[in-house]
Amino acid sequence: MIARVRAGEPEAYAELVRAFTGVALRAAVALGAGADAEDVVQQSFFKAYSSLGRFKDGSAFRPWLLKIVANETRNTVRSVGRQRSLASREAAMIEAEPLIPESADPATAAIERERRSALLRALELLSEEHRLVVTYRYLLEMDESETAQALGWPRGTVKSRLNRALRKLGELLPGTGCEPASVPTQRSRGGGEGRGRATR
Repeated sequence: MIARVRAGEPEAYAELVRAFTGVALRAAVALGAGADAEDVVQQSFFKAYSSLGRFKDGSAFRPWLLKIVANETRNTVRSVGRQRSLASREAAMIEAEPLIPESADPATAAIERERRSALLRALELLSEEHRLVVTYRYLLEMDESETAQALGWPRGTVKSRLNRALRKLGELLPGTGCEPASVPTQRSRGGGEGRGRATR
């Protein structure tokens, strides 16, 4: 796919945009872009296209793109001189992509919403590094290698920071244990797009 883009096929990049807009939007809102998320994603795709000459053949496109999204989100938040409130961040995440299927039992849906809110509140109490690694690894469903690439950290650093972050979340969310399987993800609700392996 990247080779087709580099060869000058405009439709090839349009396919990439369609495939990764959802996860890029979720990343932007999860990292604090809020109402500016769509602008952040649009600018990120523009910067990604402009930087394709530096994209390494054989690498995964998704973590490379999300690193650009993270940087663009950080710049946007700093440029307007404020951090998004938890309420606005949660609302933006829900608006970006439904987290609970419409067919879900109302009681189950209520529990899932409460669980999600509790997790987001706990994430706000973590350091930026710990919040980032949990967001990428679980909320955005990236594997360890992808998380390391997106954050620009060695895999060992991802593993150690993730372990510390999960222990901290376990303290903030007593009774859950906050094991990796217990962290809410898009896939656990039947949502989310494919992982984009074809772009490797």
